[in-house]
Amino acid sequence: MFRNWLRAPGRVRTLADGDLENAVRLMRSHPLTSLLAAQNLGYLGAGSQMLGIDGEDGLLAACWAGSNIVPVGSGEAIEPFSAFLRKRGRRASSIVGDADLVLPMWSLLETTWGPARDVRGNQPCLVIRARSAMEPDRRVRRAEAADVDLLLPASIAMFKEEVGYDPTRAGSGYNQYVRSLVSNGRAYIVIDRIDGREAVVFKADIGALWDGVAQVQGVWVHPDLRGKGFGTAAVAAVVADILTFAPTVSLYVNWYNTGARRVYEKVGFEQEATYATILL
Repeated sequence: MFRNWLRAPGRVRTLADGDLENAVRLMRSHPLTSLLAAQNLGYLGAGSQMLGIDGEDGLLAACWAGSNIVPVGSGEAIEPFSAFLRKRGRRASSIVGDADLVLPMWSLLETTWGPARDVRGNQPCLVIRARSAMEPDRRVRRAEAADVDLLLPASIAMFKEEVGYDPTRAGSGYNQYVRSLVSNGRAYIVIDRIDGREAVVFKADIGALWDGVAQVQGVWVHPDLRGKGFGTAAVAAVVADILTFAPTVSLYVNWYNTGARRVYEKVGFEQEATYATILL
């Protein structure tokens, strides 16, 4: 009786170990827009931050509610998820995922969580599943521990441009994140000389990887090298390497970033979904 009450249709609950199979099935039905939530499925159980709502026929929707909010599944779940999150209070720094879920969620949360630092309501989610026809830059390689001191300034510069503030102002968490990307083989770089000094002139990360889908994040080209075709060849090289272990490479980009979108189009990416991001 108690278990049935917990799983009443429309009621928000925390997903447990026993929900893994159904949660995986739900995430696989939205492979591109669920990725940022799906990579956390290994943390179901006590203390889990994965919320769920059951329908009449099983798990209707899920929502990762950690440092960011990532809704997945049916739009019917947005109102109860939003009510739950309003009551719990704002703990996240962003809401991100399928635009058809994120934007309605924000419309319900804005009065209590707002104003947002930025609303990015149209972010094409692009995909490539074969090597680019563009010649890859052979200098692109995975970063190693010895590269961290050069990578950190480039990563911080990228973050400032993309998000609008210095990620190191709140402590050492961002530096640790960059180091973890390197140690896990998820950071790509090109090192060259700028003003007579060695520097990272290109970087890209695998920000999420789950079920054969890799999401590229943090793509950055040194300002002195932009607009010269350098980024296209570097991204093509990143794609070629990722395809050796993941059959689908994805990323999402702001619709107004025409320069980046041209690069990705030249590499061979095509749009298959649309993200939205609310920066809190």
